[in-house]
Amino acid sequence: MSPKRGERAAPPSVGDEYDLRFANSAAAEGWEHLARHAPTGLRRAYDRIRAAPRAIDNPARHHRLQGRLATAVFKGRELERWQYEVTGGGRIWYPVDTENSIAWIVHAGPGHPKETD
Repeated sequence: MSPKRGERAAPPSVGDEYDLRFANSAAAEGWEHLARHAPTGLRRAYDRIRAAPRAIDNPARHHRLQGRLATAVFKGRELERWQYEVTGGGRIWYPVDTENSIAWIVHAGPGHPKETD
């Protein structure tokens, strides 16, 4: 999804940082919702995922999903799927593409993704 006129500019990754990219328009819309309602938490999540998408130092907020949700096939490859809890209900789900240093945001929003129902 390419940015359009009037949209926020994302800073480029530097060094070992990962790019964060939206896998779908629903994730982009959910991200905007979180930006309006939990900007501080979302910024923390953004910085943490970008620096260390597999960080385990705060397992209450940031962890790999388990069971059938632990991996996702994305662009034909099986990738680890992680979650960052932005708020009590707000979540970001993303498969980690190590080869290309990209965290693909497949869900961002105020609640759990439908897959957990």
